[in-house]
Amino acid sequence: MPEALPETRDPGAAPSGSDQRQPANGADALASPESPIPNPQSRLHVYYGGTFDPFHNGHLAIAQLAAAALAAPVTLVPAADPPHRPPPGADAGQRLAMLEAAVAGMPELRVDRRELDRPGHSYTVDTLRSLREELGPQAPLVLLLGADSFLGLPGWHRWQDLFALAHLAVAERAGSRLGELPAALAAQVEPRWMQDPAALHGAPAGHVLRLRQPLQLESASEVRRRIAAGGDWQALVPPPVAAFIRAHGLYGVAGL
Repeated sequence: MPEALPETRDPGAAPSGSDQRQPANGADALASPESPIPNPQSRLHVYYGGTFDPFHNGHLAIAQLAAAALAAPVTLVPAADPPHRPPPGADAGQRLAMLEAAVAGMPELRVDRRELDRPGHSYTVDTLRSLREELGPQAPLVLLLGADSFLGLPGWHRWQDLFALAHLAVAERAGSRLGELPAALAAQVEPRWMQDPAALHGAPAGHVLRLRQPLQLESASEVRRRIAAGGDWQALVPPPVAAFIRAHGLYGVAGL
């Protein structure tokens, strides 16, 4: 999920749910055999959103770290194309295809296209509300996001509502500045910090957990910059993503 730019998603980046059947609402979803999410009441549900333009090794490291630390699959939710301007690099269909190729064969990672199918602006709070309708009020739900996105939460649409809908898991690395939170964000999260991932399994929402990750230098903007400059970029992305970029001439690669 980053929330649109501007607000096709949060500037932060939050299933395998290409199954888009109409879910049951509220507590009925917990018992309903029609729920598109298996056993919604019995396990942690983790969602990681972003533009993923392109999906790179840093994204993959965060998703795999969370899957291992939280003992739960991680669902990647690509953001829709901004309605007010052309796609930033690859369009929504191409970004979805790169994601699906990158996680193929990884049972701990899944992809959900709900934000691509939803008309209008794509806000993280709306995505979490739709998930909560499917999962019911008691299922543990986690929004995974990087530290930079977390620090930018006060600029997101209805960001205070996120804490009632889900836990937040923040992928932190050296230099993340989580000790320098904006005042409004600090007031919201100070009583919510948790040290033990198990705490997220025992409540539906409201906790904030730090996930320490190995240092990853990749960024989508750096991948695009290197491609445009004719530099070395293929080692920064999963091999299926590199193959897709080359095959479709994305980010100017065809001119190299």
